Amino acid sequence: MRKTVVFLSDFGSSDGAVSAMHGVADQVSADLKLEDLTHDIPQFNIWEASYRLAQTLPYWAPGTVFVCVVDPGVGSDRKSLVALTNDGHIVVTPDNGTLTHIERRIGLKEVRELHVETNRLAGSQKSHTFFGRDVYAYNGARLASGELAFRDCGPVLEEFIRLEVEEQRREGETIIGAIDILDTRYGSLWTNINGDLLDEIGVTWGDYLHVRITKDNRIVYGYPLRLCKAFTDVPKGEALMYINSLLNIAVALNQGNFASTYSIGTGEGWKITFSKYDTP
Repeated sequence: MRKTVVFLSDFGSSDGAVSAMHGVADQVSADLKLEDLTHDIPQFNIWEASYRLAQTLPYWAPGTVFVCVVDPGVGSDRKSLVALTNDGHIVVTPDNGTLTHIERRIGLKEVRELHVETNRLAGSQKSHTFFGRDVYAYNGARLASGELAFRDCGPVLEEFIRLEVEEQRREGETIIGAIDILDTRYGSLWTNINGDLLDEIGVTWGDYLHVRITKDNRIVYGYPLRLCKAFTDVPKGEALMYINSLLNIAVALNQGNFASTYSIGTGEGWKITFSKYDTP
């Protein structure tokens, strides 16, 4: 069975960066299957890289190697990591928080520091700004092909960078959580709050909830919204709440972009709360 390397980055597709990574992997072993998760992560957005990795990784076969390159600290003294998940996937990535969502959702069996100076593309020693090609694609392919064993990457690490995540929880009749990600094309907010928590506070389809969104404790949005099964349950341009394909609570505008309309973001510092609201 052919081994697979899956690439994720913020490089975009307008130049040759992605192709260069593929080329390096192909030179390690032409037997590898090379795939792309996305290269449209917003520039330097470590949070989104972490989320997209965890969102997609479970659908790939154990043994698949993921090369994740969103690396604003490239060339600095930040570490490089190789992680083995509880499901048997391998992730090659900088130590900047990109393992956060995988660790929380899937679990990490072991994380090792990748020895960069002894594990890099030949002739690249003077290059310090393209680790995606010189270190991560190269070693991802070596791991997938069997040329490099996971245990030989470097020493085991117990501590590595983790992003701060607002835990989903219930406090009395209020539900609290984080805005995990945007449904990019449509601007819907996807939270980390499981829809089952609505049952606990007695909310059902058609009920209204008071929604408050804050950034670093500053209120950005605060209005009642209706819990709907479908976007068309409200008029075009009206906001609503719904349960998304991950069975988590989400917020949207019917045929509009909630995030851009109200200047909402994702990641550290963003918090969302819901509480039952008497029908206006």
